[in-house]
Amino acid sequence: MNNLIGLSVLLVSIAAWFQHLYTCFNEKMWGFLVAGAIFFPVAVIHGIGIWFGFWH
Repeated sequence: MNNLIGLSVLLVSIAAWFQHLYTCFNEKMWGFLVAGAIFFPVAVIHGIGIWFGFWH
């Protein structure tokens, strides 16, 4: 069960990171794009926030 939870967290984090990259690239937010690409947790929080409508 722990493996399933860990895998789920990993996949959600990667998907949120890609969401951050996609959104920043399309909105031409270059500074934030680079910051999120370098500092992974910022991108994950931003990506999840986009999903839930906190940003954008």
